[in-house]
Amino acid sequence: MSTAVKSSPLGLTVLSLLHFKPLHPYGMQRLLKQWGKEQVVNVGQRTGLYRAIDRLLTAGLVAVRETERDQQYPERTVYELTEAGREATRTWLLDMLRSPKQEFPEFPVALSNLMLLAPAEIEEALAARLSSVRDAQSVLERGQAEAAGSGVPRVALLETEYSLAIARAEAGWLAAVIADFRSGALAWDAEELLAIAAASEAQTL
Repeated sequence: MSTAVKSSPLGLTVLSLLHFKPLHPYGMQRLLKQWGKEQVVNVGQRTGLYRAIDRLLTAGLVAVRETERDQQYPERTVYELTEAGREATRTWLLDMLRSPKQEFPEFPVALSNLMLLAPAEIEEALAARLSSVRDAQSVLERGQAEAAGSGVPRVALLETEYSLAIARAEAGWLAAVIADFRSGALAWDAEELLAIAAASEAQTL
């Protein structure tokens, strides 16, 4: 059954949560926010969470344990992990740890088309990004310090540690590129780029 659904960050997160105890979707979302996991998995829209649970349910990785009824709240379906779900969790987790996945984020795509903008526009845009990255870095640093101060073991904070390392690396790279734009070390000639493109096109004919 576990082969009927592809692994995904949100799917793995749901399975991992259910290792601890049966939960309804609202409880899952609340725990993810309490534990700061929204930094690494998108749980902003509950509809995405429901879709992930439906896929896991169809694949037999989770099962309905009960439906809670309370006058103060709508009916809440509580889910529990199946044995197939336990096996899939280990398989997905080990695969994600071992094998880097080819992903296609937006930023490298934008970088590959920089020459369509004026240098001043690029510098301004990258400076804005650097500011945002540094803000995110500060949030991660505070969260890491608070969690460590409350006695949370490092193994439970590794995703924050990794995100912080990435933010620091990006901030350093952005600052260096912006400095190169400002000094003139990073520049190009539009006609030269067109000539290179034309030469490349001729070689493919």
